[in-house]
Amino acid sequence: MPKVALPDWQDEKGHVHPVTGPHPGNYRYRLLSDPGGLTRFGAFVEELPPGSSSGHRHWHEAEDEMILMLSGEVVLVEDIETTLHPGDAAAWPAGQAVGHRLDNRSATPARYLVIGTRAQIDRIHYVDHDLITEKDGPARRYLRRDGSACPASLQGPTP
Repeated sequence: MPKVALPDWQDEKGHVHPVTGPHPGNYRYRLLSDPGGLTRFGAFVEELPPGSSSGHRHWHEAEDEMILMLSGEVVLVEDIETTLHPGDAAAWPAGQAVGHRLDNRSATPARYLVIGTRAQIDRIHYVDHDLITEKDGPARRYLRRDGSACPASLQGPTP
């Protein structure tokens, strides 16, 4: 296959989750796997500006995730906090109940490579919220931890 032409950086600003609300900070990303035609795993580079977070702490039942720091530094927020620098990696195997997110508390942007599997069906647990997201392809269903549905007004449109 020839060299892959990568798309431009995409800015993600003002994203609002249908249940948890506004995303905790802006970020930008550059897709790597999709332009290469890969379907079994996803890969992209994400850049967090100072003061942003990668999202809400979460873990997946069916998808593996990992990151490799490229530049800058972030704080990995799990049950404890760990500072990650260029060359550091972190991984979360599917089913490992460790809620995680990345915070950029520095004065410079941080970039990292994200790689993860692409499970058709998954359950994502948000440890700081009373929320489980059930994913089936593009469809999403939002549940409380006790299994009851979130109110319809919070469901939002399914992508």
